[in-house]
Amino acid sequence: MKKICVVLPVVFLALPNFGAFAQAPPQPQRPPDGGTHEVLISILIPSQPNAPFSATVKTEWIRQLADGSTITLVNHRAIARDKAGRIFQERRLLVPDDGQQQSPVTQIEISDPVAHELYICVPQEQVCQVELFSAPADSPSPLAPLTPKQPGTPIAEDLGKRSINSIETIGRRETVTIPTGTMGNNSPLLMKREFWYAPQLGVNLSSSRQDPRFGKQSFEVIDVVVGDPDPAVFKVPAGSKVIDLRKSGDTSPPPPSQ
Repeated sequence: MKKICVVLPVVFLALPNFGAFAQAPPQPQRPPDGGTHEVLISILIPSQPNAPFSATVKTEWIRQLADGSTITLVNHRAIARDKAGRIFQERRLLVPDDGQQQSPVTQIEISDPVAHELYICVPQEQVCQVELFSAPADSPSPLAPLTPKQPGTPIAEDLGKRSINSIETIGRRETVTIPTGTMGNNSPLLMKREFWYAPQLGVNLSSSRQDPRFGKQSFEVIDVVVGDPDPAVFKVPAGSKVIDLRKSGDTSPPPPSQ
């Protein structure tokens, strides 16, 4: 079950097909040196009751390399929340923005603040794990005042109101400067974040972050439908083996469909 973990989509780069070399003699292996493991953090969806909706999150990640070239990765994933605060989320691989590759579902997450259950499912393996879940007692608004004069505190700029998908949002821009030498940098680093928050839904319908270390990350919540989604999306995928981590790893059959 090492493949099941609560992480967001990891950068996925298509590798060559080595199937044609299956008959080649094995080559001596050497320990890998270097490399990174990058995780892209998506928008936050709190377990807010009485604010049901369904939508699609459109993600774009643009990174500029030292030679001036860029890498652009994208995906679209489904999200939903019902009036009880249950949340459904797809997790999909990020793929190049060339329209040549599918963005497969890697995980399905279903969190239930009433039953205190979190299901994390891997559809390709037909396996789910369930663990205890408790929604935070209070989710602070992203529009909350910032603490002044603290190191690393962003400078906030109110952007007013804007309608997105016929839903009223409130915008804010935040900038942070990392001084020279703070993390080995030989010049100041400027980071910018802009978001448009919908009080009606308790989520950011548009959010972007520019960071010279990671590039530009953009998230757009599109195709928003206000109202309770189809209850079927909160069911464990049919035929899945369920591993109940609340019972020391015992395996149990999936709950019956209703």
